[in-house]
Amino acid sequence: MTALERSWFEEAQQSMHGWDFSHLAGRWQTADLPWDYAALVREHLSADDRWLDIDTGGGELMGHFNHQPALTAVTEGWQPNIELLKQTVVKKGITLYPDAAEQLTAVPNSTFDIVTNSHGAMPVKRIAEVLKPGGRFVTQQVGATNNYALSRFFDEHYEPAYPDNQLLTVMAQMQAAGFEILRAEQAYAALSFTDVGAIVYYATVIPWEFPHFDVARMLPKLHQLQSLLAINGRVTTFEDRFMIIARKLARRD
Repeated sequence: MTALERSWFEEAQQSMHGWDFSHLAGRWQTADLPWDYAALVREHLSADDRWLDIDTGGGELMGHFNHQPALTAVTEGWQPNIELLKQTVVKKGITLYPDAAEQLTAVPNSTFDIVTNSHGAMPVKRIAEVLKPGGRFVTQQVGATNNYALSRFFDEHYEPAYPDNQLLTVMAQMQAAGFEILRAEQAYAALSFTDVGAIVYYATVIPWEFPHFDVARMLPKLHQLQSLLAINGRVTTFEDRFMIIARKLARRD
């Protein structure tokens, strides 16, 4: 086994805490989207809002907004992240709703002024139920075809894990659930890796896009990527993203 191959096996053994890709710093680059999700949240999040952040990961993004803990709640379904949140945000006074089924089952209805969702599950009907009438929903989603070319490169039989997570489909679901769509956009952003080890790490921690990824089995493919990377110094795929801002309409009896 070569030193390069050993480095790939080592990358596959790395673990990630929360939703933190700092391990890839300087080894990947994503083109800017035509919107700024954090700016959208700040635009719609008022200081006295009761706020729910869905699938918060380790709370990394949520923490940047410095909202009052007593008015902040989060959901998370992955047990390692739940344990992390108990030791971090919960101790600050933020409410945590463990949500393994990703259906907001424990979240009380008609409670929140704003719900945010960055790359999380989308139980649209339940999101409408937990919002107060007039409440806002801000989301940025990973579309069905995210990294499709790279996923198919590793597995010619790959099909998207969430084929219905598309802008048009989700917009229709939201209208049916009683939302008024205020803004909606979709974009594709180039995602470039500057070394194959970074791709190995990425594929390992996102198994729904790279199912059954195994370094030993993928060695021929990884060597192909290494030769392709030598051509222009990077391997590029495309991220599929869409955003929606919506308001829950008041009930018409």
